[in-house]
Parts: sequence; C-alpha cells; structure tokens
Amino acid sequence: MSVSLLDRYYAVALQLDCDGVHPDHDRASARARMKASLGRIDTAIAGAKRWVGDDLRLVVLPEYILTGPPWGEPIPAWADKAALDDNGPEYAAFAEFAQRHGVHLAGNAYELDPNFPGLYFQACFVFDASGRRVLRYRRLVSMFAPTPHDVWDRYLDLYGLEAVFPVADTALGKLAAIASEEILYPEIARCHAIRGAEVLLHSTGELAARTLTPKQIARRARALENLAYVISANCAATWGIDVPADSSNGYSDIIDYLGNQVVQAGQGVSMAAAASLDLAGLRAYRRRPGMGNLLSRQALDLYATSFAAANIRKANGLLDGGKVIIPDRAFFRERQQLAMARLAETGVARGG
Repeated sequence: MSVSLLDRYYAVALQLDCDGVHPDHDRASARARMKASLGRIDTAIAGAKRWVGDDLRLVVLPEYILTGPPWGEPIPAWADKAALDDNGPEYAAFAEFAQRHGVHLAGNAYELDPNFPGLYFQACFVFDASGRRVLRYRRLVSMFAPTPHDVWDRYLDLYGLEAVFPVADTALGKLAAIASEEILYPEIARCHAIRGAEVLLHSTGELAARTLTPKQIARRARALENLAYVISANCAATWGIDVPADSSNGYSDIIDYLGNQVVQAGQGVSMAAAASLDLAGLRAYRRRPGMGNLLSRQALDLYATSFAAANIRKANGLLDGGKVIIPDRAFFRERQQLAMARLAETGVARGG
C-alpha cells in the first residue's frame, strides 16, 4: 500500500490510571467500568493534542488500560469479563478516538478469537487516523496467559508467520508493537526490525523506579540494536488488584534510535513523555555505512540452528490433536517447571 510519509511528528506515551475490573463479579459491571475508562482516555487524548499541538500524530496507551491484569480468575471467567470482541464497543471507541483526534492510537487489551474458543490473547493494537485498525500483535511471551505459541501449529495455519510479527506501513513510518515484559527479549524486537519496523510501540504496566529498572535498560538496548524509536507508555496508578496502587506509577519514556532517552514522565497521570520523532534521520542512519549501523552488520543465520535446536519451551501446549485445551492457572507454572527441567538436562541451569 502506498502511503504519504511524514518525516517528523510528535508522539506521546500517555500515562494514565488503570482501573482494573478484578473487583467486578459480572460482565455488566466490568463493561461499565471499562466504559468509564474509555471516557477518561478520550479526555486525555484531547488534552494532549491541545497541549502538544496539531502535529501530535501518535498516542501510545499503557498495557491493559481498560481492565488491569487478571488476579486469579480462571481463564474462561477472565475471557468473559475482560476480553474484547473484535467488533465490540470498546474497539469501536478506540477507532472513533483515533479518527476524531486525528492520531494513530496504539494500546493493549485482552481479546477473544473465535478460532480459539475459551481462550483469550493479550493483544497490542494500532488504529490509524481514519479509524482503521492497521496492526494487531498478540503477545508471545507471558507468564500466566495463553499465547499464540501455545496453539502454534493451528495459529500458523490460520494466520501465517507475518501475523505473528506484524509491521504496519503507515504515514508515521513502519510501526510494530511489543507488550510489557517482552521488551526484555531481544528476539521479538529483532523479528520486527528485520521486517522494517522503525517505531516500536511499548504498552507496559511495570514496576516504576527512579533507578534504572531492567525494562528501562532493555528499552535502550532494543532501540540501539535495532536503530528504532521505542515509545513506552506505563500506567500511572493501578487499581483493583492487591498490590500498592503506585507500584507501577510512572516513568513512561521515549528512546531514540541511538538508545538515548529523549524524554521521561514523572509519576501520576501525565502527557509529559511527548517528543518529536525524526524519521528522516532514522532512515538516513540506517543507510549510513559505518560501525554504528548495527542492523547491516548482523548475520542472523549464524544463530538459526542453535535457536531451533534449543527446545526450551515447547509449542502447542494447549493443543491436543488439534483441539484447543482450556487450561487452569496451574498450567502456566507447570509449563515453566518443565522448561527449567530441560535447561537442567542440557546443562544450561546447573545445581549448586
């Protein structure tokens, strides 16, 4: 698809309170809470656009902004209460916000897939300024949630590998998404980068601190090694689960393609993490010969055989003869224990 590219525009990592639906005991009350959150998001986008200016073209929302995380609910219960339908009112509202405010709107939510009844996936999304959904990325690494890897063979048959690592070619450049702790895994960002991603959209709900946290370090590394911008929107307060509400509060940031932190928000509801992205400079740097052009110097085929043979975390854990298995929460811990056992067998993780 041919697009009219912008060389420079403003982006904001919009740091908002997350009002979780865990306390809601039925679908109706959860959806009412989500509707109220949508109203707050709409108001915040309008305010950011007015404050930053008409050249604000990209807004990134925090992780699971409508629902918070599950807090012990069985998989089917969370799917019913908190997961969005593709044609449901919540996604329709995000599309309308993007169109009305003239921005590309990126965020993160739990969603249903009729091809995998009973499961949900955590998905990152982008709606363009016409209200069209241009990107759906489903989280691949999660401690306690189903992922495409758990139904891998069927998922690939349905959607193909390019849908696993989608990159949207837009007026704002080539956009890709990374969910929360996935920023710690360099392979995910690299798979996006080799498909052309220039801006990595990082919706996160992470522990916040003034000191460098693992995810702050990882954001800088992912930007530098892939010569890509990283826009990371963290939650402000997180309500509805039994942890101190301000544990995840703040320090959303934007990292440039050389790994420099351009701007960082403080704590609280904030649009302070706003900055101009220089896509022309990024593209020129990617075409510039020299030691700093890390993408051009990487020989990825060196690692393919080692990765394929490692066999640490097995695929298709939620498929049985092609039939989808609905797990209980214990499945995810057992899956990690099996992976740790394989690490021990191969000598990667040895006893003391």
